[in-house]
Amino acid sequence: MSTERAVRDRVDDAASTVGSVWPIHSFVTANPLSGFEDVPFVEAVSRAADRFGGRGYPRAETFRAAVADGRIDRESLDAELAARGLDGDPEALLDRLEAAADAAERGSAADAASNPRGVERVDRVLTKWLSAFLDEGRAGWSMPNREAGFYDAFRSVAAHDDRIPETGVVADLPASPVEAVESVMRPYPEERWRAIFEREFAALPGWTGLIKRRAADGDAWQSAYPITLEGYLAARLALADAFDVDLSPPADADGSEPDATDEIADAFLSAWEASYRAELVDRVAAESEAEAQIDGDEPGRPDAQLVFCIDTRSEVIRRHVEAAGAYETHGYAGFFGVPMEYRGYDSEVTVETCPPIVEAKHRISEVPTDGETRAERDRRAGLREAAGEVIEALKSNPATAFSFVEGAGGGYGLALAARTLVPDRVADLLDAADDAVPDDHEFCAPGIRGRDASAGELPAGLTLEERVEYAATAFELMGWEEFARLVVFTGHAAETANNPYDSSLDCGACAGNPGGPSARVLAAVCNDDEVRAGLRDRGIDVPEDTVFLAAEHNTTTDEIELYDGGVPDSHADDLDRLRAGLDTARENAAAERIGSTSGAGSAAAGGSAGAREAERRAGDWAETRPEWGLAGNAGFVVGPRDLTSDLDLDGRAFLHSYDWSTDPEGDALEAILAGPMVVTQWINAQYYFSTVDNAVYGSGSKVTHNPVGNVGVYQGNGGDLMTGLPLQSLAAADGEPYHQPLRLSTVVHAPVDRVAEVLADHEELVRLLDNDWLSLTVVDPTRDHRAFRYDEGLEWTPSFDRVGAREATLTTPVAEDD
Repeated sequence: MSTERAVRDRVDDAASTVGSVWPIHSFVTANPLSGFEDVPFVEAVSRAADRFGGRGYPRAETFRAAVADGRIDRESLDAELAARGLDGDPEALLDRLEAAADAAERGSAADAASNPRGVERVDRVLTKWLSAFLDEGRAGWSMPNREAGFYDAFRSVAAHDDRIPETGVVADLPASPVEAVESVMRPYPEERWRAIFEREFAALPGWTGLIKRRAADGDAWQSAYPITLEGYLAARLALADAFDVDLSPPADADGSEPDATDEIADAFLSAWEASYRAELVDRVAAESEAEAQIDGDEPGRPDAQLVFCIDTRSEVIRRHVEAAGAYETHGYAGFFGVPMEYRGYDSEVTVETCPPIVEAKHRISEVPTDGETRAERDRRAGLREAAGEVIEALKSNPATAFSFVEGAGGGYGLALAARTLVPDRVADLLDAADDAVPDDHEFCAPGIRGRDASAGELPAGLTLEERVEYAATAFELMGWEEFARLVVFTGHAAETANNPYDSSLDCGACAGNPGGPSARVLAAVCNDDEVRAGLRDRGIDVPEDTVFLAAEHNTTTDEIELYDGGVPDSHADDLDRLRAGLDTARENAAAERIGSTSGAGSAAAGGSAGAREAERRAGDWAETRPEWGLAGNAGFVVGPRDLTSDLDLDGRAFLHSYDWSTDPEGDALEAILAGPMVVTQWINAQYYFSTVDNAVYGSGSKVTHNPVGNVGVYQGNGGDLMTGLPLQSLAAADGEPYHQPLRLSTVVHAPVDRVAEVLADHEELVRLLDNDWLSLTVVDPTRDHRAFRYDEGLEWTPSFDRVGAREATLTTPVAEDD
């Protein structure tokens, strides 16, 4: 019989193919096929199709449309087809692809109808108890015995659930989940256990992914109500035993191999990506050469410098900010390099505001600095909160709900009508009410001063050494050598109403939370006199008249709120000019966004009309598409702003500031490739798979969403948690796609040898590139601004020249290409 450790190891291995899922209130975009990133993309999507039943490539009609409108270049397509030995007319190949997809869907429908394993009975019972146990504060009545952990809680209720047969292991569950697993698995050969476990985890990948994430992260909910993968699996296997389900894995349990139609789809996808990449790289290379040829005086000191998140939405607002005055913008990961847990003033929860690949190292809390403002805020906010609690209790309590509705029905009806018919007016009223209560940032400051940590907790605040390091790292990664009088760290967040997926529109680098707190922390750090002295010791000389402040970009309305309470009177004129410039930028950026979004008011919405329409979308509780989020993302450009400042990249590119000439050792480049590039690949993969198969990897239509437990959404009244983005975030209308499903094309402006050295030290990056999960092209300013595309095995292919020649077929190691 297997030892407990051996069973746990098999459980962990089996769960590795299911991607982690974050709760919907802190939606983190991640590759749903992250467990397959160790194999080539074409093989991964084939294996995932076997596990989850989802498509891995766009439909034939999507490729057909891309060919017809020129997004897929015919030369690139011919080259990709020839490289795979695919003969025949592209249209005929698409017909084959379409026929194969239709046949596969008919087969899937037949399998679902016959349901040979009868797992729907297991799923129905299991998801009922999972939703009750994993609830994060929404349920009126909690599941009994939650504090004992899921397995023990399930043991305590199973005997009272009349949907569970009193047969098999479930009739007398062992005290240990591992013992329960072993009891159910006795009839099956041990060498098949991992395959069985993998199938059972894949049966409900949404719930499995959430459990996997919670068990690994150990957040506050996990600490209070623990759940483990083996506990979940034990309950599932016990139910399968009770319902007499045959657990034997099929003969092809190790996964299907790619077939000819996969190769066809991969050829079309690669050609589409090559077509997009050709234009992007050609434009960056041309700008690189043009900048090198510019002679003359250095530009004057900018009126202000604004640091935005690398988010694709920042690309739009940055263009309009720069056009509004003598402003300089930069791109940096939106958590601003400080990995922390953040707690707002009077907040009951602490949230992580850093990417999932970064471990939080500090606790930062808001510290009140103005007693009078604090008292007024507490008084007004307390009254409003108490009233809200009373109303919520009246609505949700069965004994009072009907009388409440009857007594307040007229007013309630007027409120509902107003929110439906004039959402912009309601939004104005709510904004006015919010303005009456001081915001935290008006009387609080982030507690950045370091203190000792309590037992088992992260250290509160930052030491002086840490503060200097975070400030220096920011400026070194972005390649800064000059400072304006005003430097604004600008986080971002979205504003929407009645939207379970609102956190998916917030800052991905902040784990699906607003970026304003992170911006405030770095601004406070950089205004510290001791930090400035430390920066001078590292060769970063911040002028005495430079003032750092924070801001938050509302990506739905494009309003940028300045947190300017600490700006001295000496900078009042600078601040007034900046506010005026940001207002202009907001109107123009909002007009551009609204022009690309379907719905009323989108046509020819310009200036203040565009801003007003954006406000309506933010306040309309019936709006399924308040903004596009990161839809359209396809590229990631790492280099000086001069390379992209004159380019309209249509909100499709992540932009990270980097100057290779200030990074002789390549440390900053290494940090960008190992951090932000990986995160952007996650985001890109989430959008890709949610688009190509929204039913499996997305979350379907918002119209039929059913939020559950503040952790996710169902489609309908039960089943698995949906794991990806809703259809409305990806399509302009039914049958009218908006997001173009392309894998990420990264373009780095640096010596190619330096990039190769970074990759050689990071096996995980090489694996992603070798397996075609993203592409990497280097525009080398030291080699006549030529472009080199990463090929495989740390080799490079000269891919484009300065006039936009198509990809060469010769693969040449960098060392030999002089």
